Amino acid sequence: MIRSSNAANNLALDANNLSDLRVAAKQNSPEALKATAKQFEALFVNMMMKSMRDATPQDGITDSDQSKMFTSMLDEQMSQKIANRGIGLADVLVRQMSQNPNGRGGGKISQLEEPDTAGKAPIQTGTGPKNQAPHVKAFQDTMRSHAEAASRATGIPAKFMLGQAALESGWGKHEIRAADGSASHNLFGIKATAGWTGKTVSAPTTEYINGVPRTVIQKFRAYDSYGDAFKDYATMLASNPRYGHVINDSHDATSFAQGLQKAGYATDPHYAAKLSNIINRTLV
Repeated sequence: MIRSSNAANNLALDANNLSDLRVAAKQNSPEALKATAKQFEALFVNMMMKSMRDATPQDGITDSDQSKMFTSMLDEQMSQKIANRGIGLADVLVRQMSQNPNGRGGGKISQLEEPDTAGKAPIQTGTGPKNQAPHVKAFQDTMRSHAEAASRATGIPAKFMLGQAALESGWGKHEIRAADGSASHNLFGIKATAGWTGKTVSAPTTEYINGVPRTVIQKFRAYDSYGDAFKDYATMLASNPRYGHVINDSHDATSFAQGLQKAGYATDPHYAAKLSNIINRTLV
């Protein structure tokens, strides 16, 4: 068994610690799984820090090969410290791997492989219709009736709307809220444009400007219920000429997601890939 309490405090550069994790992960132990996921999270954080360092000019008077080496060592240790506190990735990995009946999860984590994220869209893996994660099932069960009602009124598949609500709100966990914390019921990230006469809330959001993510403050629509949110979203797609072809030309989730992105629903360059992935691989 791995000494998980010690693993979190070991040096990030300790090769023996990584070897211990590889061996322990094969023992199908919950403690080993947690420790391995935490180390994977540290590797991911270190990749992000390395990317930030690479984007920073390093030709100052005090910069040298030696300083770069020690900075790299510092970043690795800081990554370990950040991972110990947690950014959520390890928890997601543990939850995902625990869904596997054999408790192993295909061996990816036990090998401590670094994620290859360069140029790729972040992937929402899901667990498939036969073994949905609890938060996915809870969200779908709660919102299904609202999506089906909006579908009957507009013809837009309920599953497509559920997928977009899940993507925009992080399965309901990141719903847009007012300054006092009250719910806006806006699961679709619909902005309050000039023609909107209803309630609004202001909140920070990420917009991609020339491919670069920026955090800006925007006004969003607010509703009295989730049913009203689904109804307004479906009506907007069905009545706005901008999205007319999306509904008419969509034969599956992928074409629907790609149509929305081309119509400018979101500025995220990977929006279509994320949305089609959720609909195809996560929802029932």
